[in-house]
Amino acid sequence: MDRKRNAAAAGQAWQIYSETLSPDAPGFFERLRAVPRMMKSVLRGQYKGMSYGTLGLLALGLVYIISPIDAIPDVFPVIGIVDDTGLALWLAAVLVKSAGDFVTWERGGRPTVIVGEPVD
Repeated sequence: MDRKRNAAAAGQAWQIYSETLSPDAPGFFERLRAVPRMMKSVLRGQYKGMSYGTLGLLALGLVYIISPIDAIPDVFPVIGIVDDTGLALWLAAVLVKSAGDFVTWERGGRPTVIVGEPVD
């Protein structure tokens, strides 16, 4: 079961990466540099392309990966690392895809002031 999920996650990660190779799409490194800006825009309510729920899941996933507490402990040689790898691939795929959408949104001339938001 874990192999199927990880294969699906790897396939998804490859699909997202191949999307970055399209001539009109934001490149991989451009997307990585956009992640902090995207997070700030989501938290400020300026960018609606990512929900607070998705942002929360990404944060929980990151905490799970770096936490010493695992659902499947890493002391089991292969199985313990497979769940972390699958989750890391999912996190990377979601971040790369979302950051690409964010860069496209930025390029589209996003509004500088959101109605109802105080001006910085």
